[in-house]
Amino acid sequence: MFGLSFLVLLVAGVGWGYLKLTGSIDTFSADGVSGDRPPDTSEGQNVLVIGSDSRSGANSGLGGGTGDVGRSDTAFLLHVYADHKHAVAVSIPRDTLVDIPACKKPDGGWTAPQHNAIFNGAFSVGETAEGNPACTQNTVEHLTGLRVDHTIVVDFAGFSALTSAVGGVPVCLPQDIYQRDLNPKRATQGSLVFGKGPQSVSGQRALDYVRIRHGIGDGSDIGRIKRQQAFVGSLVKKVKSRGLNPTTLLPLANAATDAMTVDPGLGSADRLLSFAMSMKNVDLHNTKFVTIPWRYQGARVAIVEPDADALWASLKADRTLDGQNAAGKKAGGGPAASGGASSSPTAPVSGAGIDVAVYNGTTVTGLAAQAAELLRSHGFTVTGTATANAQDRTGTLITYGPGLQNKAETTARLFPGARTTESADAGIQVIVGSVYAANPSAAPATPTPDTVPSAVADDARSADDDPCSDLSYG
Repeated sequence: MFGLSFLVLLVAGVGWGYLKLTGSIDTFSADGVSGDRPPDTSEGQNVLVIGSDSRSGANSGLGGGTGDVGRSDTAFLLHVYADHKHAVAVSIPRDTLVDIPACKKPDGGWTAPQHNAIFNGAFSVGETAEGNPACTQNTVEHLTGLRVDHTIVVDFAGFSALTSAVGGVPVCLPQDIYQRDLNPKRATQGSLVFGKGPQSVSGQRALDYVRIRHGIGDGSDIGRIKRQQAFVGSLVKKVKSRGLNPTTLLPLANAATDAMTVDPGLGSADRLLSFAMSMKNVDLHNTKFVTIPWRYQGARVAIVEPDADALWASLKADRTLDGQNAAGKKAGGGPAASGGASSSPTAPVSGAGIDVAVYNGTTVTGLAAQAAELLRSHGFTVTGTATANAQDRTGTLITYGPGLQNKAETTARLFPGARTTESADAGIQVIVGSVYAANPSAAPATPTPDTVPSAVADDARSADDDPCSDLSYG
């Protein structure tokens, strides 16, 4: 699952220089990969890793999803920088709302594009047991504007085998975990599954650990992602501590190849070996884990812009989270700024060609007129101001009709913390809330391409972090 492919890419390649891999490597068809792909302009390499949550085949006794349809449980985009010393893994929550482009079905036909769909739905297009990794790859390329060089799918059975082969993975838990925490539908608490504190997990227990969502941390999928990120770092450290030699790596290499389904570009031992060996020098301290900039939208996860675009632009430019390029120098020759700050000027917000209506969602008199004046000063055309139906709004909401998402997001840049959402109504409506009333000033402009938002950089963790250093998520 999450840790297995990362281990293969960063560690196992060293050992495969000594090993002769046995057995076949499963591949998926590239026929479903879109012909409309981003250009291959990045100096680094992008690897999409998908954890398959299926109960088919050897996974049937390990939990996972219900039924025989392949579903993605965890996914991340691994960017390996051109210096082959740095890497960053960007997790994409499975409930993230995205646009899924046209995808090929098993009968050879193609689906219609889907707007505002759940990200893990891409893997289930066609409803086959093996899932649809090509559709997920299309979706990630459409979302990020980055070309995916390779895609790897890992199943539960392989993850379980790997954690057993390595002799267990050190983890920490902030509290006791019971059976009902694994299955919230259970009527009683049940017996103790994990005790509080540091311990080692492998096999089924390792699967249970990375899949816990309830009864720990904030109970969200985001919290679970952070725990999985910490698990990956602990797993890789454990393998390295055992030494990289044929004796220790043979069972790991076999477990890895048995568990993976890869794109045709990695479909032989020689290709897989060559690719893995190219990343053997990636340092654990320089391997970062982040989550795509996000916020809750009801029960789903929405992507925060322009922060996400700034992250993708940084990876496209092969620039690390702290503002360095692959050679370790700041663009322009100066040292990297603290926290990823950029010396480049921010771009102004231009509302030319954008019509908006403004509504006051508070009881503060004249707030709509104040927001309208701000918009006009940036070139927006204000079609009218009025009082909203409800006057208890806290944050600013911007609704937009079909085809107006980009213009709505431009509008949102003037209102700190504003949320955008599509509406059946035509046009763009700005409904200001009390947060704007307290600070009626323009939000910062879109970060320049060499600037990763500080919230993203601050949230990053290294692969060599102590698994017990932060127990807030377990």
